[in-house]
This record gives sequence, C-alpha cells and structure tokens, in this order.
Amino acid sequence: MLGRRWLEMTWRDGLFAHWPVDPSTVAAALPDGLSVATHDGDAYLGVVPFVMEDIRPRGVPRGLSFPELNLRTYVEGPNGPGVYFHSLDADDRLGVAVARGLFRLPYYRAETDVRGTAASGGAGQGGVDADARDAVRFASRRVHEGVPHARFDATYAPAGEAFTPDLGSLPAFLLENYRFYTAGESGRLYVGEIEHDPWTLRPAEADIRANTLFAANGFEAPDGDPILHYAEPIAVTADRISRA
Repeated sequence: MLGRRWLEMTWRDGLFAHWPVDPSTVAAALPDGLSVATHDGDAYLGVVPFVMEDIRPRGVPRGLSFPELNLRTYVEGPNGPGVYFHSLDADDRLGVAVARGLFRLPYYRAETDVRGTAASGGAGQGGVDADARDAVRFASRRVHEGVPHARFDATYAPAGEAFTPDLGSLPAFLLENYRFYTAGESGRLYVGEIEHDPWTLRPAEADIRANTLFAANGFEAPDGDPILHYAEPIAVTADRISRA
C-alpha cells in the first residue's frame, strides 16, 4: 500500500541489466560515507532503461512523462542499504532541471527513442522476437553539455513466467531497493526514500547493440552477459531528499 508521499509516478517498460563486478571497482567511484553492498561476494553495476510516466506532486492532475536510462550500483549508507546512481539520462529538459535541483541527482539531457512498448506492440531485433507483444526498442544518446556523451541501444522483451523476488535472493538484492543516496557539489551526502509494492518481474532477453555508459562513467565494460529482468509497470511515490 502506497503511503502519503510528496511525488507520485508510474514506471513502465523497464529492463534491469546487471553485471557482477569486483567490489573494489565500485568502491573507487563512491563518495565518502558510502560503502559497497555485495551479494555472495559480488558488487553489481546495473543499466536500467524505462519510461517514467505521469510524474507529479500529489494533487496535481497532470504530470511529466519521459524515458530514462540510468547506471547504478548498490551501497550501504548511514540510513541503511540503497541505490547510488552514477548517471541518469532523460529526454526532458524540464525533468532534468527539476531532478538536478530538487534531488541533486546526476541527471543529463538525452535524445531518446522508445518504440514497441507493451502498449503498442513488438519491435524486436537481433535475438529478440520482433513479433513479441511486449518487445521494447530503447535508443538513447546523451547530449548534455560539459559531460562525456553516452549511447545505449537495445531491444528487450520478457521471456518467462512472472515472479516476485524472494527475500534474500539475488533479484531481491538488485531490485527491492527503496532508498537512494546522492552527493552534493560540496560532497555532502543526501538520502531519498521511495515506496512501491513488491516488483513483479519476468526473466528477459535483450539484444544490446550499443552501450557506452560504463566508459562515460569511468568504468571498464564488464565481462560476460548481464543478468536480465523485465519489470511490469508499477506505481511509485517519493519524498524530498534530506541530509543522510
């Protein structure tokens, strides 16, 4: 059951692509006050394309909708476990400005094309079934001035039965996170809280044709194939950030 938080939205058409990495790789890129969270000894870097829909303060009849692409990792902080975002690319000038100002998150402007969502039919390529009803084509190109540019181009689709992550499982570690941390320009650490029902996930398949997010954020591209999950649409609420 969602609480009475300040901001509400819906997340849909989401792919969670995660690569296991050495914890030292992640630790070197974290601000002071955060440490690496691991599962069975591995840290993880995640690439998450999705659509944020109808983002608005409670009581406002209409909100913003735009695609987002983020690179994230998982951390332990002063307020407990959470997500740390290395970058967030969004195709909405106002949304980027608001997120940078109110949430102090590293949002960057991008040009993004999303086709073949669950609502409109398939658009698969490569190893993904082009006729799959839920296939999504997500192509993003960062155009924000003053930061390294980044590209991501993939087609993805669900490829199995729906499930809810079990407590303590790897999917729960990767997805059941209700807190995020961010650092201001002075290095001061902030924390934000979100709320939603447990994720409904499905195994996924993806054809990732371009992904330069790792290099743009100072990481070497991880070896091996990612762990893939397709996320069903979910209603989310969020609060303003506060000092951690």
